[in-house]
Amino acid sequence: MRQSMTLIPTLREVPADAEVKSHQLLLRAGFIRQNTSGIYSFLPLGKKALKNVEDIIREEMDRSGAVELLMPAMQAAELWQESGRWYSYGPELMRLRDRHDREFALGATHEEVITTIVRDEVKSYKKLPLSLYQIQTKFRDEKRPRFGLLRGREFLMKDAYSFHANQESLDEVYEKMYTAYSNIFSRLGLNFRAVIADSGAMGGKDTHEFMVLSEIGEDTIAYSSDSSFAANIEMAPVVVSYEKKAEAEKELQKVSTPNQKTIEEVAAYLNMEKVDLIKSILFKVDDKFVLTLARGDHEINDVKLKNLYQASVVEVASSEDVQKVMGASIGSVGPISVAEELEIVADTAVEYMVNAVCGANEEGVHYQHVNPSRDFSVSQFTDLRFIKEGDPSPDGQGIIQFAKGIEVGHIFKLGTRYSEAMGATFLDDNGRSQPMIMGCYGIGVSRVLAAVVEQYHDDNGIVWPKAVTPYHAHVIPVNAKNETQLNLAEEIYQKLKDSGKDVLFDDRQERPGVKFADADLIGLPVRITVGKKAEENMVEVKWRATGEMEEMTVEELIQTMQKK
Repeated sequence: MRQSMTLIPTLREVPADAEVKSHQLLLRAGFIRQNTSGIYSFLPLGKKALKNVEDIIREEMDRSGAVELLMPAMQAAELWQESGRWYSYGPELMRLRDRHDREFALGATHEEVITTIVRDEVKSYKKLPLSLYQIQTKFRDEKRPRFGLLRGREFLMKDAYSFHANQESLDEVYEKMYTAYSNIFSRLGLNFRAVIADSGAMGGKDTHEFMVLSEIGEDTIAYSSDSSFAANIEMAPVVVSYEKKAEAEKELQKVSTPNQKTIEEVAAYLNMEKVDLIKSILFKVDDKFVLTLARGDHEINDVKLKNLYQASVVEVASSEDVQKVMGASIGSVGPISVAEELEIVADTAVEYMVNAVCGANEEGVHYQHVNPSRDFSVSQFTDLRFIKEGDPSPDGQGIIQFAKGIEVGHIFKLGTRYSEAMGATFLDDNGRSQPMIMGCYGIGVSRVLAAVVEQYHDDNGIVWPKAVTPYHAHVIPVNAKNETQLNLAEEIYQKLKDSGKDVLFDDRQERPGVKFADADLIGLPVRITVGKKAEENMVEVKWRATGEMEEMTVEELIQTMQKK
């Protein structure tokens, strides 16, 4: 492609509202332009790079046995009402009405649509398993779109759905999808981890997130120093072996702690370590209140609490609810002498505490010399806390370390969550009606593009890996008015194209410094400069990834490029 004939509007200055490198560079290099908050146009370079990502995804999805289709972006409200998500999905679902006052949603996801398609067309176990996927625009009304393509309101997504007659079939396809996703992100050149995750609002169980490691990631990954174990911090189990202090239990007594509310404040006031305090937090778990306990240096993991009760909604109780249920304010709450009907659950570490301190449910007062089981009852001790760096890895190999990650893919075992609600059944080999068992598999395609740039850039611009780059090479005649340089550049351009390479030819009437700066910013793998040695059939080649430069003849260049 001749650069004078395409649209690559590069910018010298960093846009003021672009916080992260991928956002800055994709804007500056002319790959994207913002239309409004969280909504972007993909310009020619961006579209080509995006297509390369899509092609890899399609190849691996087809290899897994999935078949592509395309579903509508606008979905009737009745489908979402049928599944029960119309009222529960939240304000992120973009809703609208047509001229007949009929309600619709712009597709945030497509479980409802795909379930109705398969429900209406597949009636027998003989047509199962079936895996279908699409690559299509999704819409979510994010409260705070940020980081460019990483969190937008309109984005490109690959979503796949599988339908099965039994759990064994789902497990088999899930493993195929896991392999396909690993292949996709490996082929894209990404440093990623597949981590154990929480299914959240999607429902179902057994789920993995695929995280690209990046300091600007919004998720924290807990991974082993010595093995392949990795999990979202919310899902990482704690396997610490605790021991009780070797000291006698002392008599329970109250101690004055005026104006001391937080664990840190109470510990400092009593000249104690946080590990010797019991943290008490009241949660509302669906429609009931639960008092949770953790050691003072630990944090209650609300996802583990939610999974413990198999609840739909878990949230920290409001100050008004704490006052009503506990008769005390937040910061004074404790487990001693509470109402019998209030259930208390505690993290495992609490069971091993001796002569601890906890709130007394009185303003400015705490109990000291508190001993679990003796001084209060707990319905169960279980793993309720967030894992910490330095904890042993749950697989018994190494210790836990943390890294930040960008979620680019997520796979779920949905089970019968949607098929039962929407009547997607089949006749088994005995002629009995059974709900289909489902799986769901998503990749944020446009987010992947940003994630690649987060991992592949330097101070001068993007450094595209071969699998994603919009063009393989950038041919630059230093002086476009010099006939010898221009003719040699044209010859190279044509020969590379004939050999199957996609080439960007900078035929603009611009100063060399502008061309070189744009080339570094755009970040194609190879820059071929045709300059003063054109008469000798010599060119200068710069490898973008390393910055290495070398001179070679045109023949050597063509041979070298054929090997790349």
